[in-house]
Amino acid sequence: MKTALTIAGSDPTSGAGAQLDIKVFQRIGVHGLSVLTSITAQNTIAVKSIYPVESDAVREQLEVLLEDVRVDALKTGMLYSSSIVEVVSGALEKYGTKKVVVDPVMVSSSGMPLIEEGTVEKMIEGLFPVTTIITPNIYEASLLSGINIEGIDALYDAAGKIKSLGPEVVIITGGHFSATRLASSKGKRDTVIDLYYDGTEFHRIESERFAGEYHGTGCAFTSALTAYLALGNSALEASRKAKEFVVDALGKAYHIGSGMGMLRV
Repeated sequence: MKTALTIAGSDPTSGAGAQLDIKVFQRIGVHGLSVLTSITAQNTIAVKSIYPVESDAVREQLEVLLEDVRVDALKTGMLYSSSIVEVVSGALEKYGTKKVVVDPVMVSSSGMPLIEEGTVEKMIEGLFPVTTIITPNIYEASLLSGINIEGIDALYDAAGKIKSLGPEVVIITGGHFSATRLASSKGKRDTVIDLYYDGTEFHRIESERFAGEYHGTGCAFTSALTAYLALGNSALEASRKAKEFVVDALGKAYHIGSGMGMLRV
C-alpha cells in the first residue's frame, strides 16, 4: 500500500493540521503517517495558543519512522520554528525523500502568526530547494515573492519569483483572493483561481467560490495533492484532482461550532 506522511501541527477540532491530513489520506486510499511539530489550542473561531514540539522530538519522530517505513510522498504544514525547519530539511536530505509538498503556513485564518521570526528564511534556505510542489496562498505568495499581488500580472510574476527560490512547481492558491479582481473579462462569476507554474508552462485551475468561511481548505488541498502524488500521478494531474477533492468537500461542509465550517472529507 502506498504511504503519505504529514509533518504538521495538531488541531483539536480535526478540521485542519495533521488530523485532517490523515483523514484525507485515508479517503483517497493511502496509508497516512504523521509527525507532530506543535500542539495548538484552537476551535472553529480562532487559534488561542501554540506549543511547539522540541526540535529533538521532531527529529526522533522522523528518524525512527523513516528508518523503517517507505514514504511515497510527504507534506509539511506548520513548521513553527527555524530549528524544526532545519531538522525536517536535514531528514529529507539524509533519507533522500522524494515527492515533497510544502505548505508554507505562516498565519492562521484568524490572523495569528503560526511561525517564529526567522523561520521563513530558514525554509527558503533549506527546504525550498528539495521541494517538489510549494502551495502558498495569496498572502504567503506576496511575502515570499516581495510582490503585492493585486492583479493577474502580479500573480504570474510572483509565481516566477517563488519558482526561482528552488521548488520544482509553484501553485499559488486563490482561496483568499477574489478572482473577479484577476479576471480579464467583466461580468465573470466569482471563482477561485489556483495558478500552477512548473518553470515552463502556466496553468489556471479554476473552481466556483463557496460562500462562507471554512477551516482547513489549504490543509485538505495539500494533503490530497500529497496522496495523489504518492499514487503516481504527475504534479499537474495531482493538482487538478486535489482541487476537485476540495471542491467536493466544500460542497458537503458542515458546522460543529459557531465559527468556520468543517470540510466533509
